[in-house]
Amino acid sequence: QVQLVESGGGLVQAGGSLGLSCSASGSMFRIYDMGWYRQAPGKERELVAAIASGGSTDYADSVKGRFTISRDNAKNTVYLQMNSLKPEDTAVYYCNAKLNFLVYWGQGTQVTVAS
Repeated sequence: QVQLVESGGGLVQAGGSLGLSCSASGSMFRIYDMGWYRQAPGKERELVAAIASGGSTDYADSVKGRFTISRDNAKNTVYLQMNSLKPEDTAVYYCNAKLNFLVYWGQGTQVTVAS
């Protein structure tokens, strides 16, 4: 069982920056593939960025060049640095951990980008 706790959401003006953190419990963090998803009102949850246990990353086209995902295995934490934020980035952001068939989710953190 892995517990994920997100932090760092909030309100920011368009063009601004915000950093999210996700802290994971347990001792196996380093072997989990981690990701950030988001869900806007009335829309399906979508992948924003992912980082594999080996460090390779993947991004949604809509955030490439603006968002950066990283992980610190010593701190059991995955980060999402969001720059040049747009109103369409407004959503609840969820942290995700995967290992084979095991999938865990955080409770989500609200990010609101004002125009």
